[in-house]
Amino acid sequence: MKRIFYLITLLTFVATGFAQDVVSWHYNLKDDNTDNPYLEITADIERGYHLYAFDNPPGGGLPLQFFFDTKGCKLNGDCVADRNYTVQYNEIFEVNEHLYEGTVTFTQKIIPTEKDFSIELEIKGQACNDMGCYQTFGSHVFKGKAPLSNNVSASGEKKEDNIHQEAELIAEMTDSLQSAEPFMTPEANLSGVTAHHDWWANVEAEMMVFSNDPKQQERSLWYIFIAGFIGGLIALVTPCVWPMIPMTVSFFLKQNKSKRKSVATAAIYGLSIIVIYVALGIIVTVLFGASALNELATSAGFNIAFFVLLVIFAISFMGGFELTLPSSWTNKIDSKVDATTGYISIFFMAFTLALVSFSCTGPIIGTLLVEAAATSNFISPAVGMFGFSLALALPFSIFAMFPTMLKAVPKSGGWMNTVKVVLGFLELALALKFLSVADLAYGWRILDREVFVSLWIVIFALLGIYLLGKLTFPHDDKVEKIGLFRFMLGVISLAFAVYMLPGLWGAPLKSISAFTPPLYTQDFSLYEGDVTAQVDDFDEAITLSRELDKPVLLDFSGYGCVNCRKMEASVWTDPEIKRTLDEDFILATLMVDEKKALPQPIKVTEKDGTVRTLRTYGDKWSYLQRSKFGSNAQPFYVIVDQNGKPMAPSYAYKEDVQAYKNFLDQGRDNFYKEK
Repeated sequence: MKRIFYLITLLTFVATGFAQDVVSWHYNLKDDNTDNPYLEITADIERGYHLYAFDNPPGGGLPLQFFFDTKGCKLNGDCVADRNYTVQYNEIFEVNEHLYEGTVTFTQKIIPTEKDFSIELEIKGQACNDMGCYQTFGSHVFKGKAPLSNNVSASGEKKEDNIHQEAELIAEMTDSLQSAEPFMTPEANLSGVTAHHDWWANVEAEMMVFSNDPKQQERSLWYIFIAGFIGGLIALVTPCVWPMIPMTVSFFLKQNKSKRKSVATAAIYGLSIIVIYVALGIIVTVLFGASALNELATSAGFNIAFFVLLVIFAISFMGGFELTLPSSWTNKIDSKVDATTGYISIFFMAFTLALVSFSCTGPIIGTLLVEAAATSNFISPAVGMFGFSLALALPFSIFAMFPTMLKAVPKSGGWMNTVKVVLGFLELALALKFLSVADLAYGWRILDREVFVSLWIVIFALLGIYLLGKLTFPHDDKVEKIGLFRFMLGVISLAFAVYMLPGLWGAPLKSISAFTPPLYTQDFSLYEGDVTAQVDDFDEAITLSRELDKPVLLDFSGYGCVNCRKMEASVWTDPEIKRTLDEDFILATLMVDEKKALPQPIKVTEKDGTVRTLRTYGDKWSYLQRSKFGSNAQPFYVIVDQNGKPMAPSYAYKEDVQAYKNFLDQGRDNFYKEK
């Protein structure tokens, strides 16, 4: 049970985006201006945490990685630590992990090949304790000098050995120059085609000329708020929260003789719940920022972690085991309630509710934060948590105002276990969505569309059978008769399973297009109405535009982008939209979470001066979207001409066929007007 809790907590930290700097990095260049300089990289690991070694076995934590970019020198051997790592068996992942704790120093020897040399270092790693894991990053530029005597004897004559060495060094330097990584600016052309560097130039000023929809951001925030409110309503009827409502309200009524004071106490209790959850949303955003949250939401590693998390919660809800937080946590909060008085004690009571309800609300909150993160709006997580907590807090205040309504509230019983099992089925279905994102990003092709749809058919068919009382789980009460509401839910679930059957032969299934993998992953399809991109490369699209004299529609998308799938299924499949895309545009779909590695890493300078290394095509397209258009949300559509200049305002997520048609028409007409 303890191991399961640790795994849940660890994955929850990853899923909700918490991060902190638990490793401090220090850098030194030793023996500079000698024939044998070396680098010292020291990691000071916070007490209670451990850092994984370079060769940590697969299946365990993420191993430490050092990336060296050398100029005027070369590496001499491998980077080595000043002490051996500790081997510790991880019972959760069942692997012997290689760990460093405390302080460890890594040494990298170098051989100068020029008088002045430099080394750029990037560090990526992971530090963990029993409660969670955090990524650690570091970067530094070392600069040094080599003595003139490096390749010359005391008499001024070149030594014979050094002549051969010099020839080898010249050859290496020549190869290095031919394969050198260019240092890019935001205006640079990452493809290496220097003749057309203006393709990548920033066009935010040009975009401002066009009139954008001022209500787009407002709609997005309303969507997040409503999603949060619905999530809060679902959390209310779970066994972790529902029994607390009459107990807590009764406590308020007994403690306060006057009804007015009882209402005030309940209102403060509800307000405390809202403050706690909104603070959670704010903390997530402040620690990461909107841009990093979006990258996290489309990260394959994150989606795998969340898949595992939801499967574990689903098994727990179905009666496999019980998930509870350590009793010491709730005991400490309870002691705070007893030790304090007034409004502070009420706040700690609300905090107790948040902890006690974790096993039921955890997956709902995690999913909500993922959805909010994908909007790239700084305040979305806080807005989502406000909606969630508002729904959670309202009953306590309402029942305190009208205590007689408590008599009409259904008592806790077997129906609550039914709610948990239904949530378990839904979490299994949702978990497949997160696994699908990782599957698409890495190109595993283990969860193609027909496999995904088949699993959903089975899940919802079994859910319907369960609701009709033909399938039971360990903690279920014996079903004497089926109520009308439960019967209707069972019929709806079975009907939904039947609705998905044509999807096995390629039917678009628009109502679930946000969750299913794209149609192109289906091996056998009778459907011919889908739209596919002509190219998946920006420079290739611009080149094709010049050849065919057509505007380019850039589709910044992602494998984990729910709204992208919705647009493709509900808007692109419209016959007129499909004809326009196929005939009038060069459609280029650029996946910002593509994991395919670039031929060689590329260094870029962000607008804030930060130097980053792009290692995958997803990094490249994400950088293009940020640096050229000043946007980081997906889906993001923009029409450009043969020089990469915008022809219309950008278009974000909005399932409106007519609005999208107007967007395409405006871009196409402006393209030909300029010509």
